[in-house]
Amino acid sequence: MTFTAFVAQGLKAERFALLDIGCSGGLDPKWRAFGDRLKALGIDASASECQRLTSEEKNPDVSYVAAFVSPSADAPIDLSAGPAAPLIMKMRDRMSFMRTREIRDAKLRTASTEEQLRHNAWELTGLADPSKPVVVPELLAARGWTDLDYMKIDTDGIDWQILQSFEGRLPANLLAVQMEVNFVGDGTPDEHSFHNTDRFMRRHGFDLFRLDVRNYSSRALPARYIWPTPAETHSGRPFQGEAYYALDLLGPNGPALLSPLSAEKVAKLAAILSGWDVPDAAAELLLGCRDRLTAVIDVDRGLDLLAAQAQGDRARPLDYRRYMARFESDPPDFYRPEGPIPLRERLAAAWRAYLRPRDRR
Repeated sequence: MTFTAFVAQGLKAERFALLDIGCSGGLDPKWRAFGDRLKALGIDASASECQRLTSEEKNPDVSYVAAFVSPSADAPIDLSAGPAAPLIMKMRDRMSFMRTREIRDAKLRTASTEEQLRHNAWELTGLADPSKPVVVPELLAARGWTDLDYMKIDTDGIDWQILQSFEGRLPANLLAVQMEVNFVGDGTPDEHSFHNTDRFMRRHGFDLFRLDVRNYSSRALPARYIWPTPAETHSGRPFQGEAYYALDLLGPNGPALLSPLSAEKVAKLAAILSGWDVPDAAAELLLGCRDRLTAVIDVDRGLDLLAAQAQGDRARPLDYRRYMARFESDPPDFYRPEGPIPLRERLAAAWRAYLRPRDRR
């Protein structure tokens, strides 16, 4: 059993409320572990993809909205004007994956929607009406979504503008935000770059718990792609990535952040941290909020599950108590051996990467 499924079993009064802005490809499967406690809203500019997702959805509390997203309902999307983030798009055109897109362009235009989305060519699919964009905070209010646990933003261009539309309007008690970030920019305060995203999130009480960096080679000297589709490469400059922000309930502002949260909210935050593959942060939360969490989960059982997650593919993982005792003995297996990396270790790392790949877009 995963830790997320374990927490889901303890939820009685609340659901796990998820907002996915840029939902092509579907919700991240890890959150399906919440089962019938999952409530989700997906938004995407590809109407054909939203139609497909709706037809395949089995959870009545998960719905999809085909719409472009804009900071203002009075600002229709002008598709002829080009991307909304000119600098990042100019940088993107210099990359090798865009050259591959150009090479494959003719085939992609007649390919299936699934194939177009695999190549991140969402603009070639049947699109929503650009004259009727939605403002996400207003859409949430209209649907009565006053309480949100998790928000993910990945729209290939206007992620920063969408985030800014939540200025002063972030849902109460929002626990975590995942969004695409860019590692290029001109330093201006309105550029969609990591430093601006980071300042916004920290100003609103969130801390960075994970950061994935994706490298992209230039078309001047293409490197091998990591995935079967053209995207990030084995070498190249750090171009884009995925940032994972959450409330730090044990940090300096922890007491003020923790006060309005229910025990189930705290348990869901621990599940999010585990889902991000940072089980150490989840374990720290369980220990720091043990008294509050006992009403929802068996904390010791939860710690055992997190310890097993930390041990990766070990056939017979130690429980939490024995795992910590082993760490305290300072054993050699907590370190990489000196010298060349053993073949077995390299194969194990490759297998783990295959089983738990990063976002392929």
